[in-house]
Amino acid sequence: MRRWNGWGDEATVVELPAHGAAFLAERVGPGQVLADASLEQVLAQVPASRLPTHALFTLDAEDRVRHARGQSLPDWLAMRSGEFGVFPDGVAYPQTAEQIRELLAWASAHDVILIPYGGGTSVAGHINPQLSSRPVLTLSLERMNKLVEIDEDSLIATFGPGANGPQVESQLRARGYTLGHFPQSWELSTLGGWVASRSSGQQSLRYGRIEQLFAGGSVETFAGTLELPTFPASAAGPDLREVMLGSEGRFGIISEVKVRITRLAEQERFYSVFLPNWQQALLGIRQLVQARVPLSMLRLSNAIETETQLALAGHPQQIAWLEKYLALRGAGDGKCMLTFGVTGSRVQNAASLKQAKKLLKGFGGVFSGTLLGKKWAENRFRFPYLRHGLWSAGYAVDTLETATDWCNVDSLLNKLEASLRDGLAAEGERVHVFTHLSHVYGEGSSIYTTYVFRPGNTYDETLARWQQLKHVACRTIAENRGTISHQHGVGRDHAPYLPVEKGALGMATLKALSAHFDPDQRLAPGVLLEQ
Repeated sequence: MRRWNGWGDEATVVELPAHGAAFLAERVGPGQVLADASLEQVLAQVPASRLPTHALFTLDAEDRVRHARGQSLPDWLAMRSGEFGVFPDGVAYPQTAEQIRELLAWASAHDVILIPYGGGTSVAGHINPQLSSRPVLTLSLERMNKLVEIDEDSLIATFGPGANGPQVESQLRARGYTLGHFPQSWELSTLGGWVASRSSGQQSLRYGRIEQLFAGGSVETFAGTLELPTFPASAAGPDLREVMLGSEGRFGIISEVKVRITRLAEQERFYSVFLPNWQQALLGIRQLVQARVPLSMLRLSNAIETETQLALAGHPQQIAWLEKYLALRGAGDGKCMLTFGVTGSRVQNAASLKQAKKLLKGFGGVFSGTLLGKKWAENRFRFPYLRHGLWSAGYAVDTLETATDWCNVDSLLNKLEASLRDGLAAEGERVHVFTHLSHVYGEGSSIYTTYVFRPGNTYDETLARWQQLKHVACRTIAENRGTISHQHGVGRDHAPYLPVEKGALGMATLKALSAHFDPDQRLAPGVLLEQ
């Protein structure tokens, strides 16, 4: 059963180990536990719906609660406190493109706002209904989750947009294929959501980001159905796929997705290597990607994240042994952990591993084999569950991300971490901040930063702390040549900072597209483009 007030399946619990709790207490202070509301308390707050009954949607209170919030930290605080604010008036569950078109026509005739909903994993405020004089209908695509067909000559698969990560992979793997798109939210997030938010998977070095995987499909808009044919390449004007990639539901509702798939690899391995310091590690990872060594993923943790990961891993005796071994090999204090994957045939993987080892040894790399790599692969979709363990111990955790060119990575990362580390200094509060680079390119890299802080005495105080931290961090990104989002999207949380990146003419272009496809601004108003 999926949690109504947090992440994932209720049966999955990731607790903060005692050693990890002591580590955080030393760095930010003792935890501050706030009381959680019950589902019964929240259901009692759901107002009567402003919608009439309809065969394609429900007015059930619990459905409305479960579709009222995403997974950002403000959403978390709203769910845990029980102060949701606004609920959708109803939730629709279409099963076909025809039903989506019927709902669009009905919304236009009855002056209703529509919010497209995939897996509910947004961390940027994409799916939250806002206070409005117009009724709000959330449109869940979860029942449109089937593999429709595979073109085995062209290696193009057609899916319903509501297929989540496990549904995509299980249906493809049964036929000997994979999409290879594994964002951290993979367990719950959906194919249509990946397209709409320009998602990036953890093994994008091999398979590409969603914009490389998205071959075409169909989008239902208030102006009609936009068909996006599949071509291997085209010079016939601007690519209309790009118009819908990252449109975040503002232009239309994706009703069919065609993706480029890959035959399953013969072998896949994940390795870890420790480099003596950040500068050596940064040079090593940059040379790896610019030399085009055929790896499937690279993830470089800075020294603080490396220390934090080892502290939160549990098994203190084994970690102490590892620390001693690494120090003897020249990777002591300040060391950085690099995890990389090789995916392909055994011969290809052996050659890739040989290249990677040779290059990284030149930067002082100490290899630790596949044990930590296996642990990463086993637990890579469990990190969102750790928010529950941290919350129970009295800590709030959030993440943010950006990307920039290599010449600016170190500078932006340091400024970003400093803005967060000092963000609550006026209150006398410390913030624990750490970063990794998880998506690397020839010209630059993503920067993914996690920060942990103590809640305030109340939920309102805790939200105010988050708002302060989020604002200083986003302003730092916008003012220092970083994109406001590399993989999470814009939503409502990042919309105020988008004009810095797009410029006046770029924003006018996006608004003109929105007005063309949705002249009455019924689709997710306030998302991507501020009202």
